[in-house]
Amino acid sequence: MALKITAAKMVAEARARIPEVETADAIAQLGDPDLVIVDIRDVRERQRTGSIPGSVHAPRGMIEFWVDPASPYHKEVFAQEGKRYLFHCASGWRSALTVAMLQEMGFDAAHLKDGFSDWVKQGGPVENPEPRN
Repeated sequence: MALKITAAKMVAEARARIPEVETADAIAQLGDPDLVIVDIRDVRERQRTGSIPGSVHAPRGMIEFWVDPASPYHKEVFAQEGKRYLFHCASGWRSALTVAMLQEMGFDAAHLKDGFSDWVKQGGPVENPEPRN
C-alpha cells in the first residue's frame, strides 16, 4: 500500500518549520531555571537508558492533552509563564513531529535536533532510573 506521505517526509517537513537545538547547546543550558526539558520517550526507554537530569516525562500520546489548558488532562508544568520548552525523544523524529503539532496549537517549543542518543554520545549527564525489584 502506498502512503500519501512517508514518516520521513513528515519529519523533514516538521524540521523545516520548527526550532531545533543542537546537543552541545542543550547540554550547556542544562540547569537553566527557565528551561523545561520534556522527554516524550516511552517509559520503558527511560528505564532502559536513563534520562536527562531534571527532565519532565510526558508520553508522546498525551502531549497535546497535557499542554491544552482546556483539556481535562492538562498538566500545570506546561502553563509556566516565561519558560522555554525543549522536547526530545531518542533520535529527534518523534520530537520534531510533536513540536510541529504544538506550534500549530500555539504552544511555543523547540526540540533537541539529534535526540537523547546524541546527548549520551556527546557526554551529556544522564540520570539512571531507580533499580526495579
